[in-house]
Formats: sequence, structure tokens, C-alpha cells
Amino acid sequence: MKEVVLDTETTGLEVKDGHRIVEIGCIELENQFPTSKKFHYYLNPERKVSEKALEVHGYTDEFLASQKKFSDICDEFLNFIENKKLIIHNAGFDLSHLNNELSLIGRKKIDKKNIIDTLELARDKFPGSPVNLDALCKRFRVDNSRRTKHTALMDCELLSKVYINLIDQKEPTLDFKLAEKEKADISLGSFSYCKKIIYPTKEEINNHKQYLKSNFKKNFFCSNAIPKKYLYVFLFIKIAMVLFLIILIFQKTIMIY
Repeated sequence: MKEVVLDTETTGLEVKDGHRIVEIGCIELENQFPTSKKFHYYLNPERKVSEKALEVHGYTDEFLASQKKFSDICDEFLNFIENKKLIIHNAGFDLSHLNNELSLIGRKKIDKKNIIDTLELARDKFPGSPVNLDALCKRFRVDNSRRTKHTALMDCELLSKVYINLIDQKEPTLDFKLAEKEKADISLGSFSYCKKIIYPTKEEINNHKQYLKSNFKKNFFCSNAIPKKYLYVFLFIKIAMVLFLIILIFQKTIMIY
């Protein structure tokens, strides 16, 4: 199953105030495990960035003026998310801006039925607790130390890890066929391995049983377990103790009479 973790940054909060998207970031997941496929663009919103939004993401009007417009990357974006569930934190915000951009160029809106909102998942799982992305990273011990500003692609990376924890899928299912197909490079810093269980053959099992039979005796005092000379010593001590007890009993009997 393929999904896409998606995040946007904008010039401001409300679409009704004419605010536009300035950044789109997407990461593809397959069976909850990130693939090598990503989608990322800075966008020219064709308007000024609000002061509050600038504090959040730090993208200036000068920087954004030289970027592509949404209409330039729309087809590539729609192809990337086609037939995939979208994983979004606070989906109402991002979806309203995405559908606004699509409407402005006469394209079909994204159906909200195709969305998984991790904000709603978190609210259901932790009612009354903070459920913003930073709070969830802290709860699930996801390192967000590099998140000094809100950037779409970094937020997608963090959300992909939070999402796995929210659905209780601690260890993503690995698709080794996909990995082989993509010929993904495995770095020394992070690699995965699969434990291979090797079962013994019938011959090995029989050899093991024979070894146990010949080296470990069920009865420690059997004749083959210890040398005979020690058995004789043990037997002598036991007889001496019995004779000693008989003598004591005999002496006490004489004293009574």
C-alpha cells in the first residue's frame, strides 16, 4: 500500500484572505516505510508573505519571486499523489490551500475522503494532550532538533515517523523486492537486516542426542558416572556409619537393663 506524507507552507492562514502556497513537500511511503521518492518545490505565491508566516518558515518575498508557480508544477504534483492516500497533519488547513490552488487553474479538487489526518488520530489516541507535531515528536522520542523553522519537507520526514507510532506500527514492513528493484544504497549509518532462522538437520539432532546420552548421565551414582574407587570409599563410609549406629543402639539397650 502506497501513501504520501504531505505538508505545505503558505503566505498566511486563511484562503479567504487570498493567501497562497509557498512550499509543497511530499514523501512516498510503501507499507509505512519511506521509499526514495520525494516531491518538493518552493513556489512563487504572486503576493507578499505575511509577517507571521515569515516568522514561521522564513521564506522572504525576494526568495520566492524567482521560484516556479503552482501551475508549473501541478501536473507533476498530481501524478506523484495519484491513487495514494495522503497523510497530513491538520489536513483541513493544507487541503483548503491545495484545493484553492487547483481551483485557480481550473483543476479538480482533492477529495477529503482520500486524506488521513494525523491530528485527528492523535486527538483520538491522546484526548486532552497537546497534539501538535513538536509535542508528538517529544511523546514518541522522534528527534526534531533540526526543526528551527517550519519547512515542508522536514515536517514530512518527522510526520512519517510520528504516523508510524500513531498507528502502532513500530517496525515498518520491509518490501525487499521493492528495495532490490530500486537498488537502494545502504549506508553504514543506517541499515536494516533480517534474522535468518537456521533449523538443525535430522542428522545434527541425532548427533546431539547421542552426545547428551554419552556425556550426561541421568543418575550421578551410576557405575559409569564416577570411578569405581570412589564408589568403594563411599560404600565403606556408609557401612561404617550403619555399624556405628548399631553399636550405639546396643550400648543404650545394655544400660537400660
